[in-house]
Amino acid sequence: MSTIKEFTDRAVIVTGAGSGIGRATAIAFAARGAHVAVADLNAEGAAAVVKEIEQAGGSAVAVVGDLSDQSVVDAVVDTTLKSFGSIDVLVNNAGIMDSMSAVADVSDAEWERLIRINLTAPFLLTRAALPHMLQAGRGSIMFTASEASLRGSAAGAAYTAAKHGIVGLTKSLAVMYRSSGIRANAIAPGGTITGIQLSADPEALGPQTLASYMGNVGQPAAAETQAAAIVFLASDAASNISGVVLPVDGGWSAV
Repeated sequence: MSTIKEFTDRAVIVTGAGSGIGRATAIAFAARGAHVAVADLNAEGAAAVVKEIEQAGGSAVAVVGDLSDQSVVDAVVDTTLKSFGSIDVLVNNAGIMDSMSAVADVSDAEWERLIRINLTAPFLLTRAALPHMLQAGRGSIMFTASEASLRGSAAGAAYTAAKHGIVGLTKSLAVMYRSSGIRANAIAPGGTITGIQLSADPEALGPQTLASYMGNVGQPAAAETQAAAIVFLASDAASNISGVVLPVDGGWSAV
């Protein structure tokens, strides 16, 4: 565990924490003294991360369910408060990838699922956590956006629209609550080694069009690299940073 305990006795919610960037983020916060609510759809993955944190001397609790369901959102907030007494940091990380489809090929089902999970679910959890942060007079809200939130050439239409929405949500929060002690920031990961699933028809317009742009991805980052950026932006060291969307992409966004 880290010897730097800047999050001691602070409570952190991390969604999608059963694997990938979420797992790395939950472990990083716990290593710095935080109590961590590990929220994930996968019960086995969430339990494994809680066990890993506890074996390293940290404090964590698992909350399992689909965060696009308001009752699950309520359970995450209630469990965190009952277990740790506060919500100091919220990391809206959970998300799914689309099929890289162009607009004309996106089905209603794919569009609605991507928007619900990647944009509406973070909104619901943020709305539920905010009153507790406002009462405390402080809080840090983090989002995992994407390279696709910065451009139109890194994913399909549904994913791109949802992640652009995350950027707008981040900036709106930063403006609306800047005088209330609440900060909101996002990272925009480039290629990262995670377990996120991608299913695309290589003959479809989306993959054919995007193939030439995706050659600029560069070397994929480790999930821990993304977690380090999240932890920094949520920390007191970043106390005057709010409304920022930080590319963590090895320079892909500069190409």
